[in-house]
Amino acid sequence: MNIFITSGRVTNDVEIRHSTNGKTIARFNFAVRKTFKKDNEPDADFFNCIVFGRLAETFEKTNIAKGTKLNLTGELRNDNYEKDGVKHYGMQYVISSMEFCESKSANNSPVAPVTPSYQAAPSDFEEIPDDLPF
Repeated sequence: MNIFITSGRVTNDVEIRHSTNGKTIARFNFAVRKTFKKDNEPDADFFNCIVFGRLAETFEKTNIAKGTKLNLTGELRNDNYEKDGVKHYGMQYVISSMEFCESKSANNSPVAPVTPSYQAAPSDFEEIPDDLPF
């Protein structure tokens, strides 16, 4: 089973594209604060995220911006490719559901507090409290 659940912040404005067959695709980077870290390590891990279909349309309609705090559920996938004979290795987080963690006034974000109209997979998880240590 490949399920990845995390809470963090969007680190750049979401890039929205529309495929030739009309499907919406959203891409963004996501920072997750580390609970434990060694000396001289960064305070956060950074993930490349991609969202497809109706959930990507939600990202587009709500104008999710840099700094927005979200809970994300999805799966990690290899993002390996070869270019000019050089192999590149990476991981990509494919998002299946998301929830807003803060109201618009909490972080001065242009995003209004809304509940997404679409969730790709049913969730049996409890709501995550706002007082998490990150």
